Amino acid sequence: MTPTSEDGAMDPVRLPTSEFAGVFEKTPGLYLIIDPSFTIVAANDAYCAATMTRHDAIVGRHLFEAFPDNPDDSSADGVENLRSSLLKVLKSRQPDRMNIQKYDIRDAGSGTFSERYWSSLNVPVIGPDGYVKWIIHSVEDVTELMNLRTEFAARRGGAAAQRLLTQLRETERELEAERCENAELRETLRKQAKG
Repeated sequence: MTPTSEDGAMDPVRLPTSEFAGVFEKTPGLYLIIDPSFTIVAANDAYCAATMTRHDAIVGRHLFEAFPDNPDDSSADGVENLRSSLLKVLKSRQPDRMNIQKYDIRDAGSGTFSERYWSSLNVPVIGPDGYVKWIIHSVEDVTELMNLRTEFAARRGGAAAQRLLTQLRETERELEAERCENAELRETLRKQAKG
């Protein structure tokens, strides 16, 4: 039962601050938190799994040191585009949704890069002084979706294309459902950060 205040209104149930880190680490969305100098201050388990990293290997490091561009891809522009988005967030103090971005991920064990595509949203957390204290970097791995689009374009027409189109639409529906869930989680995290 939720406690009530003296005037009969329901008092909000709040997550104890001491438990917040444990809850954050288990959120299903992919979240990285960085400070205004782009130093990684937190990453949840899902983010680490998707990027083939470990908390202790990335927390405390500069974002672009931990996640450099693929040196074997001369057209790699992930670092440049992400930096531009983060600077925009710092300047405007408003969220910035990036276009789908190819940003390959380095396997810590082998050192090789794996092709990845991401849908990213960068959300500022404003401190009491009115400036950005942290940025929540929320990403969704859309590599499968991009591969399906490429395959569909290569096979336009016929039964194979129809199967790919059906699979693409299903993947897009799943992605939209994940976006909605992530939006709800971001709102909860934003409220917790203010609380």
